[in-house]
Amino acid sequence: MTAPVVALRAAIQARLQEDAALTAVIGPGRIHDEAPRAMRGLYIVHGDVYARDWSTGSDSGCEQDLGLAVWAGESGSARQALEAAALVVAALDDVPLAPAGHRLVNLRWRSSRLARDGVTGLACVTLRFRAVTENL
Repeated sequence: MTAPVVALRAAIQARLQEDAALTAVIGPGRIHDEAPRAMRGLYIVHGDVYARDWSTGSDSGCEQDLGLAVWAGESGSARQALEAAALVVAALDDVPLAPAGHRLVNLRWRSSRLARDGVTGLACVTLRFRAVTENL
């Protein structure tokens, strides 16, 4: 069975890549596991995940606090990053995904934070989501 973090990350990746509105804003192939070097324009990077046991007496489960970062890149603006972040939230908040080997109980947006990187000065919107999955 696929680990719940890996399975949910893959389901999120697939959902964001198929979202036409988001792709129209950031372009195709701009969602990454790790930050690409010297990328221009908007892109999204999977962020940190804090996973904890969410098992019951009869079911095995996992609660995840996960992040996605929308980077403005060298030629992007904070406004563009905020607009793309809003599309990410719309694409994921309370959407039924099917992570391999797991049942998604819920996936909810929790917060957004706009900041500038201290070294590069690039704008970044960090999104936080909470998800609960059960093993199938």
